[in-house]
Amino acid sequence: MDRTSSTFGVELLGRLCAAPLARFGRQLQHPTGLTGRLVGHAMALANRRANRAAIEALGIAPEDEILELGFGPGAAIETLAALTPGGRVYGVDKSQVMLALACKRNKAAMRAGRVVLKQGSFDKLPLPAAAVDKVLAVNVIYFWREAGAVLSEIRRVLRPGGVLAIYATDAGAMRRWKFAGPVTHRTFDRPGLAALLAEAGFDPAQIDIRETRPAPGIRGWVATARQ
Repeated sequence: MDRTSSTFGVELLGRLCAAPLARFGRQLQHPTGLTGRLVGHAMALANRRANRAAIEALGIAPEDEILELGFGPGAAIETLAALTPGGRVYGVDKSQVMLALACKRNKAAMRAGRVVLKQGSFDKLPLPAAAVDKVLAVNVIYFWREAGAVLSEIRRVLRPGGVLAIYATDAGAMRRWKFAGPVTHRTFDRPGLAALLAEAGFDPAQIDIRETRPAPGIRGWVATARQ
């Protein structure tokens, strides 16, 4: 079922990109309005397998405190909350539309104080130093124009021994998607991901990158880096 849902989500995103390509790319980068809500619902389907692979790579413990960057409609936040009954899940997203969708989806957990969601910037995270055990970022690295600043903030909020997990679709696959052009998307292959993490200060010996298939015919990478 996951494969079917993920494939449908990718196809739905493809139909949505019948809109002018640059405009659709900007909606993926920062969803707004009704189109942004539709993009959000499609993302929940398209990201299902990528979310699962990246979450599994984190090796989550029940008492972990976790941050997700770019939580979109909140599907992964919901999963993370279920996996951490003794912990807490934080989320930051730039889009007010995605914040509204994610808050609705995670209303009960937010009311219980187990999920905290905020609108904000990734290069100025609203958390103190060494606040979380794990950080999740699925399909958002393409939009980090100042990737070094974002990764510096991630390292600031990670506790010693903490783990970052990033999912990115391979650059070769994304080149086939005309909406994912250089105006809105920065793409990565495996060496590019490894180099970016090492340049940000992660020990190359603590970086692991594995191939995954979020949908038939699409190659992706799950990169983990330990603080």
